[in-house]
Amino acid sequence: MPTRVVIAEDEAIIRLDLKETLEEEGYEVVAETGRGDEAVELVRDLRPDVAILDIKMPGLDGLSAAREIAGERWAAVLILTAFSQRDLIEKARDAGALAYLVKPFQKADLFPAIEVALGRFRDLKELHEQATSLEEQLETRKIVDRAKGHLMDAHSLGEADSFAFIQKTAMRERATMRDVAQRVLDGDLTPG
Repeated sequence: MPTRVVIAEDEAIIRLDLKETLEEEGYEVVAETGRGDEAVELVRDLRPDVAILDIKMPGLDGLSAAREIAGERWAAVLILTAFSQRDLIEKARDAGALAYLVKPFQKADLFPAIEVALGRFRDLKELHEQATSLEEQLETRKIVDRAKGHLMDAHSLGEADSFAFIQKTAMRERATMRDVAQRVLDGDLTPG
């Protein structure tokens, strides 16, 4: 599948040139706009792989658009701008841009910048998913431990028997241990 791109560049000639360059290299430009606010809507609705944003645009500047897009993890963000001041580069990074390209850019610089942004985006999404999974695992462990404690106190079961009750009930009912433990804590499930 080709890499899907949304272009947000207020200069129509640059936007057209960028679109042609991308399409010649096998990228699919799914939408283009000259406004930052429209770019956010297009990325939200179309979920491209990458959003190429100019910094200076009407409606919403590229940094604000990048902040929204990156904050929701909708797409990799590449900032395209005529400005190369260090503070602007830092602002772009802080807004969630994963690559930065200064106009006029060379074709040889564009594709590596896109690929770097895509690679970093995939890594960030994977890290976020791992962190979310770890948080869920920790919360499950807390609920199961509280349910074990409740079974030990209220039903005079040992720790191993309490855990076994939760585990076997989950297997028998084809439920998660977390759901079974929550039912124990809610008083909806008791042993024997």
